[in-house]
Amino acid sequence: MAPAGRQGTGRYLMYYVYAIKSLAHNYIYVGISDDIKRRISEHNKGYGKTTSFYKPFKLIHSEKISSRIKARKREKYLKSGFGKEFLKNL
Repeated sequence: MAPAGRQGTGRYLMYYVYAIKSLAHNYIYVGISDDIKRRISEHNKGYGKTTSFYKPFKLIHSEKISSRIKARKREKYLKSGFGKEFLKNL
């Protein structure tokens, strides 16, 4: 499986920056994907090493972005102190 958003199909991809909150712990994870439903399902099945301990998750925020570069910049912002504060206040 290719990393999130890197499927080489030649089609125009939209990217999602998303934030999920653990239902069992005080933990918010921010990521990017071209298929947000699949990615959240993977998190909830424990496929991610970083997030498997914190499952289950619920989606608390998502943004549709037209390029991977822009999505990555937004992801970095949401992972920053200001971004985390924004997510906590949703």
